[in-house]
Amino acid sequence: MSDRPSDSAAAYWQANIRLVLKLLVVWFVVSYGCGILLVDVLNNFYIGGYPVGYFFAQQGAIYVFLFLIFFYAFRMNKIDREFGVEEKD
Repeated sequence: MSDRPSDSAAAYWQANIRLVLKLLVVWFVVSYGCGILLVDVLNNFYIGGYPVGYFFAQQGAIYVFLFLIFFYAFRMNKIDREFGVEEKD
């Protein structure tokens, strides 16, 4: 990493955007893939008496989305520390 602030800022935002894109792919696969495209395949399995496809379409995608929010906050704190822009208590 260079000492120039613009290089550091660019690398910081590149890491941020890379993380966001990865999380968007996970969100898309879970919500659209499992909830719509693969629902017939997933309905052959059951969670708590409900077909897995139904579970993902109604509740599973929401749980995954909440997990992604917390994961994003956790990873951004780590990225902030790496680039020296973390919040001070």
